[in-house]
Amino acid sequence: MIRAFRVAYDGRAYAGFQRQAHADTVEGTILSALSDHGIVEPGDGPTHATPPGYAAAGRTDAGVSAVAQTVAFTAPDWLTPRAFNGQLPGSVRAWAAADVPETFHATHDAVRRTYRYYLYAPASESTAVAGEGARAAAPADDERAIDDERRVDDTAVDDALARLSGTNDFHNLTSDDTGTVRDLRATATRAGEFLVVEVTAGGFPRALVRRLVAAVAAVGRGTAEPALLDRLLAEEPVSGPYGVGPAPPAPLVLWNVDYDGVEFVVDDDAAASALGAFDTRYREARRAAAATGAIRDRLGTVRSDAAGD
Repeated sequence: MIRAFRVAYDGRAYAGFQRQAHADTVEGTILSALSDHGIVEPGDGPTHATPPGYAAAGRTDAGVSAVAQTVAFTAPDWLTPRAFNGQLPGSVRAWAAADVPETFHATHDAVRRTYRYYLYAPASESTAVAGEGARAAAPADDERAIDDERRVDDTAVDDALARLSGTNDFHNLTSDDTGTVRDLRATATRAGEFLVVEVTAGGFPRALVRRLVAAVAAVGRGTAEPALLDRLLAEEPVSGPYGVGPAPPAPLVLWNVDYDGVEFVVDDDAAASALGAFDTRYREARRAAAATGAIRDRLGTVRSDAAGD
């Protein structure tokens, strides 16, 4: 029986999804758990065997996280998401599963993939004037926390994403040589100081989402003209000062993977375990950020005192 699992993971702890010989990866961690469960033959780290029918929905880059990565393989009846988690670390948690046909392939049968990028982008003054909700993005109690260079005009971002949506050849936004024509939909929703950029397509060439976000952010911040987007979508290769590098990986999350006719059943115990594990990681990150913020504030005070002497 082939069983497909929904798996969430904190990609900051890994060198990407796909297993590598000398690095910790999400896939290597999953295969190690299957070895510990006695489902596959043990190996040395990434050399663990894969079970029959094994495939994953996508290969996220180093630092990229997921909430609904999908991994499928021939599994015994007892391997529920809860049981799976018994050999997985807190940074990788299964939370739902579906029994699928023997012909199911987690990569090839995916009809849509959705990514969300959490872009730190305080609203520009023009955006702030447009509505009270946008103005809430700027914390009134600590203006020093706002990096003016990262402010964006939400309307400019929306227009840029609309220009990039539809069927286009994105060869200038990926290092891949093939599979660059995609039917893509991209939108942005403001959430405080962040713009959540959601991008959906049947599949994505390498680093497309991160390069798309970088291009849109440049237009939104006014460091690039909207005409850059037309140039990126043109047939002529774009390189040199007009080339667009990828945005940082940590804010990117593989949000969902859709399959026709497949209904995943949430394992309540496993979902609760995943929620607890990620809540712990979130709190740890906040504590670390608080310490970093305290150091920043102290250095700012020292600077101010020195200037006043």
